[in-house]
Amino acid sequence: MIGNYLPRQCGIATFTTDLCSAISAEYGAARLLALPVNDTQEGYDYPARVRWALAQDELTSYEEAAEFLNFNNIDMVCLQHEYGIFGGPAGSHILHLLRRLKMPLVTTLHTVLREPDTDQLAVMEEIAELSDRLIVMSQLSSQFLQEIFKVPGSKIDMVPHGVPDLPFLDPNFFKDRFGVEGKAVLLTFGLLSPNKGIENVIQALPQILSKHENVVYIVAGATHPHILRREGEKYRASLQALAKEVGVESQVMFHNRFVSPEEMVEFIGAADIYITPYRHEAQVVSGTLAYALGAGKAIISTPYWHAIELLDDRRGALVPFQNPEAIANKTIELLDTPAIRHAMRKRAYLFGREMIWKRAAQGYMESFNRVRSDRMENPRVQFSARATPKALDRLPELKLDHVNALTDDTGMLQHAIFSIPNRGEGHTTDDNARALILTVMLERCVLDKDEWEKASSLVANFSARYLAFLEHGFNPAKVRFRNFLGYDRHWNEAVGSEDCHGRAVWALGTVLGRSSDYGLRCAAARLFESALPAVVEFHSPRACAYTLLGVQEYLHSYSGDRDAQKVRKALAERLLRMYEAIRRPDWKWFENILAYGNARLPQAMLLVGSACADDRMVAAGLESLDWLAETQRCKTNGHFVPIGSQGFYRQGGEKARFDQQPLEAAGAVSACLQAYRVTGDGRWRNQAWSAFNWFLGDNDLQLALYDSVTGGCRDGLHPERANENQGAESTLSFLMALLEMRSLQESEPVDIPS
Repeated sequence: MIGNYLPRQCGIATFTTDLCSAISAEYGAARLLALPVNDTQEGYDYPARVRWALAQDELTSYEEAAEFLNFNNIDMVCLQHEYGIFGGPAGSHILHLLRRLKMPLVTTLHTVLREPDTDQLAVMEEIAELSDRLIVMSQLSSQFLQEIFKVPGSKIDMVPHGVPDLPFLDPNFFKDRFGVEGKAVLLTFGLLSPNKGIENVIQALPQILSKHENVVYIVAGATHPHILRREGEKYRASLQALAKEVGVESQVMFHNRFVSPEEMVEFIGAADIYITPYRHEAQVVSGTLAYALGAGKAIISTPYWHAIELLDDRRGALVPFQNPEAIANKTIELLDTPAIRHAMRKRAYLFGREMIWKRAAQGYMESFNRVRSDRMENPRVQFSARATPKALDRLPELKLDHVNALTDDTGMLQHAIFSIPNRGEGHTTDDNARALILTVMLERCVLDKDEWEKASSLVANFSARYLAFLEHGFNPAKVRFRNFLGYDRHWNEAVGSEDCHGRAVWALGTVLGRSSDYGLRCAAARLFESALPAVVEFHSPRACAYTLLGVQEYLHSYSGDRDAQKVRKALAERLLRMYEAIRRPDWKWFENILAYGNARLPQAMLLVGSACADDRMVAAGLESLDWLAETQRCKTNGHFVPIGSQGFYRQGGEKARFDQQPLEAAGAVSACLQAYRVTGDGRWRNQAWSAFNWFLGDNDLQLALYDSVTGGCRDGLHPERANENQGAESTLSFLMALLEMRSLQESEPVDIPS
């Protein structure tokens, strides 16, 4: 929550504090933070929920706060906006924070102007653009947003100002707290400023007292801090002088202090009639009026915008602006007729039950969930102010820094915290197999002089290390690979998954098929021979596909190996039978779910089918890849949208849009390039570019996954942001895809799909 916070003395601070407390009470507060704005150098003694305080007039403070929010992986930001609390013209400093946010933004508008000046118009228009949703507290605010600021109504949520859930009590219950027992109490409370119009009530008091001599008028609240710094107590002194001048000094009680929530309950509770005599109509939100309504008070108000809405249907009485006589007449009427006053109270109280803070918290959570649902179901291009610049017509430079960072003496570490290796998560055979494939690909890739110096160093230093990890991961007693190795170098299981075993065989076959390092090939050959027999019993389609990719690499160099040929035949036919058994006109796939590593299945069919001149396999590979490509394409913009890992896509169900994984994009690049090599159809080359450009920002959120600074790749695309952690799977997926794209002929024209 970005907005002022108690103990700062202002209405926004009270609102933000109450809203946070309500959300915390309703939904828990484990990850609920507040970022207020300091208007003084010394700041305020905030509670623990406040993790950061903005310096109102320091632009760098806003920029640093955005970075703080981003690296803390905040899911949602809710801005409490009012022009006057932020620095810059019309509070424009807040834009420097909002433009840098990488998560969704919901903005509550405490002020919506009918006649904004140039600066106010520009600020509000950009806030509306940067916000996923806007929350208003009155219908008129929504109307102004649509008519003046051209915000679509579908983007606006109406959540009334929250109020405490108070019992419907007789005012006499609280009057002894203020020494006004037996009196009829009129009340105005809130921070004092000249636009409050309190002088009009004081001027009305002589007429009221002529009919009801037991009336007392309480004015509760400190002078607004900004007014106090600028003018001191000039306004309060003028009110006191006026009360003395008209002879009601003893009937006007000033409580000159900031009213705490607890005191506010008592003040409102003691009131027989609550009066908001504001001088101008241009106020779309009044928290004090909302509180009085929710407490079931009889209310007299001038017809400012919020009052017109809240007091409709006889929930209160409206009197003209700057009209003490009208205030006096309405007060006398309500005091004269208790039945009318109590009926007004009841209507107000019943209406206010839908405004209690619990309901407000629910309204905010519904808005937040709506944002997340919209992002999940219908992601939209991020706002131009927050979009990452992209160059989709050229490949980025090869940068191996992050691979170096993730590799220790044991091998490739599995995860990272941002770009820092996360040693606590240890290592996996999966990632060391991928890393081994990458080093072999680097041997064969065309690199410039600088790139080759870095790549050759990595290949020379790390290839053996990754292969040694696979050797250590193989469990001869089970004839299977283990997968998870803790940082304490203890294996977490005796046998890994079939997929893990298949990836290891893929890596070993790639070494044997492509590497020029004789020692590496010899070590890989022994392990390959030991690991291959187990795969014949595998049933995972991905394990079959990964194994086929490795076996086919191996057979490129050792085509006469009959045992390897038999394994290839058995697994390829098994995969083909899976396809033919499941395939339907509207579901051209190998199983009844699209899960992870999807494109590797048609890639294996194409690779083996073309090597064996098996037309059925090639046809199955092309058909399934064509269906997958269409399934993973944005219907609106045509960009690549991999199946999300939050639920995947089950036949007859809904496609999970998020979390989108780099593994899927890399697989799509490989499969589409294999289809291009088999068919010569340029459409497949373009499909490969589309999948690769997902890494560079041609995706649902228009955010780059590849980090050109570290050379790493972010771990995925959430509905509202990229996962900033740069783990091994993601980084290796990107680098393998990059090297595959480099395999395209330089002379070929690049036709980037729109």
